[in-house]
Amino acid sequence: MQNYKTIISILAVVLMVFAYIPYIRDIFKKKTTPHSFSFFIWGFGSLLIYALQVKGGAGVGAWVTLGVSLVSIFIFFLSLWFGEKTITRSDIVFFVLALIALLLWVVVKQPVLSVILIVLVDILGFAPTIRKSWDKPHSETLFLYEMSAFRHALAILALEQFNILTLLNPVTWTLANGLFAIFLLARRKHLAKD
Repeated sequence: MQNYKTIISILAVVLMVFAYIPYIRDIFKKKTTPHSFSFFIWGFGSLLIYALQVKGGAGVGAWVTLGVSLVSIFIFFLSLWFGEKTITRSDIVFFVLALIALLLWVVVKQPVLSVILIVLVDILGFAPTIRKSWDKPHSETLFLYEMSAFRHALAILALEQFNILTLLNPVTWTLANGLFAIFLLARRKHLAKD
């Protein structure tokens, strides 16, 4: 059974790399403009989630979370040069809310409440990207979000233990990425009509 989960986890990590290659390529082509706030939150929040998943017994199923964290931190640094330059008040509000939630995590010291707070932080981190993509839906690489929904769903199967510490993040991100992909498609279609 362990070999089966290791194979699924490796496949999910490969799919993660496969999904981010076009995204990073599009950043250098200035086709995709990542929001630095989102990738900062996703990168460092995912590191904390990875640690909580390991504590919860996720085993090889946590590899995807670690990979996403490292790639998100890399994209955060790319976004400082190639990313979205328009920062709105709402972006700042969501960023500050995310930082407050991270600080609460430090104080809480309870794994279940911590993982809930950190996943909430990650979702708050999506707000600047959603706001930016409302007017500029082509400023994100759709393929990344489609593949990420699938990859996170696959990562659930690789978990060695199923509990809130191990499941909350991949379930949340399966839904969030899938809904964001639908959102991008809908906005592109709507703007094409106009």
